[in-house]
Amino acid sequence: MANSKRALFQKRRMRVRSKLRKVNAGRVRLSVHRSNKNISVQLIDDVAGRTLAAASTLEKDLGVVGKNNIEAASKVGAAIAERAKAAGVSEAYFDRGGFLFHGKVKALADAAREGGLKI
Repeated sequence: MANSKRALFQKRRMRVRSKLRKVNAGRVRLSVHRSNKNISVQLIDDVAGRTLAAASTLEKDLGVVGKNNIEAASKVGAAIAERAKAAGVSEAYFDRGGFLFHGKVKALADAAREGGLKI
């Protein structure tokens, strides 16, 4: 029986996350979610179980509402880097989930690095 596209995505997501947890214990996780219309990112403290900061293309102040392109991803990456500094976070590990590290996901990570967040 062939696996569905969703099942393969979930399998890839859990594989990536479990490998990262083994290597980066105690650090904050920068989790990315990409849909067809938007892209969002969260800084999550897994030990305390809470979100420290978040950014998304759904926010009006970023000026990219409802867009999901490389330019929008760069703006979201810069915004999360700024909010991470405000929350007192200087380094995090990048959890791409089941998404491949190219295009929008890579642009978001590069913009966060340029903003001063060590990934």
